[in-house]
Amino acid sequence: MGRSGTGLGLYIVWNTVQDHHGGIWVDSGDSGTTIELYFPATREKLAAKSESIQIETLKGNDEKILVVDDEQLQRDIAGQILKSLGYSVDAVKSGEEAIEHLNETPVDLVLLDMLMAPGINGRQTYEEIIKKHPNQKVIIVSGFSEDDDVKAAIQLGANGFIKKPYTMSTIGRAVKYEINS
Repeated sequence: MGRSGTGLGLYIVWNTVQDHHGGIWVDSGDSGTTIELYFPATREKLAAKSESIQIETLKGNDEKILVVDDEQLQRDIAGQILKSLGYSVDAVKSGEEAIEHLNETPVDLVLLDMLMAPGINGRQTYEEIIKKHPNQKVIIVSGFSEDDDVKAAIQLGANGFIKKPYTMSTIGRAVKYEINS
């Protein structure tokens, strides 16, 4: 409260519209700005949400996770989710800090934000990590869809991609899968 947000709002809207093959119309004038979102119509019935995840199936065994994100709020959210699932969590705010941390403290998995400023981005961070720790498990996290940097990191061997905003179920499943693989 009383401070700016995480900066993801417009990115999430844009990506959601793009993911659904829609469009955005913006009209600004003397009386204000109107933003209209367009999504393709469909006659397909919505699939019933049959997937009910039991939190117990997502629980960890105190495995060490490093959260790398330049936004404090995002580090806090990921950390709280992971701790509630039984993981041990460290968090850093930059790619440079992540590389330094991994040189001093091994971890089971890294959750790595793709866009960080200032400093190196997630792809560059991952490239540096695998030079010294070639078997380090890393999941890429981003508020964007899978852009070229995300695809490049995955091609280099990153273990997966989670799109922000994530839920306990989304992050829990991805982490559990990677820890057990």
